[in-house]
Amino acid sequence: MTDRDPTPPTTSSDPVTDPRASPFPPVLQVECGAPLRWIAAGWRDLRAAPTASLFYGAAFALMGWLIYFVFRHAHEYTSALAAGFLLLGPFLCTGLYDISRQLMTGKPVKLAQTMTAWRANLGAFSLFALILTVVLLVWARASLVTFALFFSSGMPSLSGFLGRVASIEHLDFVLTYFAVGAVFAIIVFALSVVSVPLMLARGTDTVVAAITSVRTLAANPLPLAIWAALIVLLVGAGFATLFFGLLIAVPVVGHATWHAYRDLVGDQ
Repeated sequence: MTDRDPTPPTTSSDPVTDPRASPFPPVLQVECGAPLRWIAAGWRDLRAAPTASLFYGAAFALMGWLIYFVFRHAHEYTSALAAGFLLLGPFLCTGLYDISRQLMTGKPVKLAQTMTAWRANLGAFSLFALILTVVLLVWARASLVTFALFFSSGMPSLSGFLGRVASIEHLDFVLTYFAVGAVFAIIVFALSVVSVPLMLARGTDTVVAAITSVRTLAANPLPLAIWAALIVLLVGAGFATLFFGLLIAVPVVGHATWHAYRDLVGDQ
């Protein structure tokens, strides 16, 4: 008769003791109509917590007006910084994600709590904010270089700039400028599809969150392409209305992003 070890062997189903347990949550696939469902859910969250949600929308609109008035005589800076909304938006909307999380749990929404939600995972949020800031600075520089290449004789007036954008004769400038911007937008979108809600909800570190976000995009290229187009459409409408539209567009997109995360990332 042989002695038996009373300690049961470690199995791969034990996420605590199994060294092979992956730190990455599973990525789910969604249908192409999912982005419209996220927008509808975002609108419901806005209606459920209008005061807190509109506070963030007003903050974005105020930033837009501030940029416009400060740089109204240097539109090359205005366009570059306005595009920064799309690049920094995933981090700046953290409070909106927290509003949706509070609504999901049935708790009363507390605006002050949402404004400091990032403190629960300070290290991860700080690193992610730093990454987005670096991307924004590089984009701003690339934007100015693009202007300099096509306006070597001096920057045009605002009316001159708008005329060039609307003119087929200067299609090369338009295509180049938007192509450069699209590169930066795609990079940020890939890194931030679900990363900020993931860091907020689960305390995930920046690297795991960013890689999970890229994996999510790879698993759902068409639905997330539609989602990106909807974001650009809504935020673009906000810009086109002299930033007034951001009062509604930003909260809806922010809340919708939380619901996108809930659909795209499974339980760990």
